[in-house]
Amino acid sequence: MAFTRGSIPDLTGRTAVVTGANGGLGLETAKALAAKGAHVVMAARNQVKAAEAAEQIRAETPNASLEVVPLDLGLLGSVRQAAERILARHDRIDILVNNAGVMAMPERQTADGFEMQFGVNHLGHWALTALLMPALLAAPAARVVSVTSTAHHFGRAVDPENPHLHGNYNAWAAYGQSKLANYHFAIGLQREFERTGVAVSSLLAHPGLSNTDLQSTTVDEGGGGFFGPIFHTLAAWTGMSPAQGALPQIRAATDPEAKGGELYAPRFVNNGVPVRRPILRPGTDRAIATLWRVSERETGIPLKI
Repeated sequence: MAFTRGSIPDLTGRTAVVTGANGGLGLETAKALAAKGAHVVMAARNQVKAAEAAEQIRAETPNASLEVVPLDLGLLGSVRQAAERILARHDRIDILVNNAGVMAMPERQTADGFEMQFGVNHLGHWALTALLMPALLAAPAARVVSVTSTAHHFGRAVDPENPHLHGNYNAWAAYGQSKLANYHFAIGLQREFERTGVAVSSLLAHPGLSNTDLQSTTVDEGGGGFFGPIFHTLAAWTGMSPAQGALPQIRAATDPEAKGGELYAPRFVNNGVPVRRPILRPGTDRAIATLWRVSERETGIPLKI
């Protein structure tokens, strides 16, 4: 049978953290988890939109247990503050969905000097996951879900000498690098969990072609060049709804049969019901080791398990 929101098991008593929960796939993920009884920490940069999103969830699930936490993944200080706030309130986290992201924007840097897409899509989530690790390890069987994209197929592994693409920036190449980093991060994290024997799992998901604000923002920002309007039009005409697009990451986060190291995605690559897909581009030891080294060096935050 196809996995739907109705397939999600009872999540009463569990705590879930969802980044970018103020809209798009993150909002749909938060809605689904809250409807099944989870306490959902909605971590988002735009607090006005986050408050509106929380009201949307409560309109659908009046007894939803929600918590809104400010999080700017492009600012390590904000990531630290968000993690501290979450850890102060929760001694265990059962689900972490690293969902938030930006796509194909003009070249710019985060406040910490990182290329924006690599900084937000990967380094911010690296830091958040590392800082929340004590609470993940305290859960009976926690899951970390990294959201990648089919764009990882044209991404290149991070160059330790130039991870921020100085002098060699291309909006789509930078996006591909960041999504491949998400891919390598999830695979490498699962290897670490298995090596240390802890009861935490790392899984991958990608939403296919979903009609969310990510597409329109790319066009508005002007970083997508010729392809930005094309993908925006395709998403509008043939893309899945945010609710459908969120199902792969929801399945990765909640399906009792899902296991660490697995990838969940639409059946027909960019459309369809969420199914387990093969890892077609497994992370090499060298690429993952380089990503770990670069991530620790750039953020100053080691990932300890």
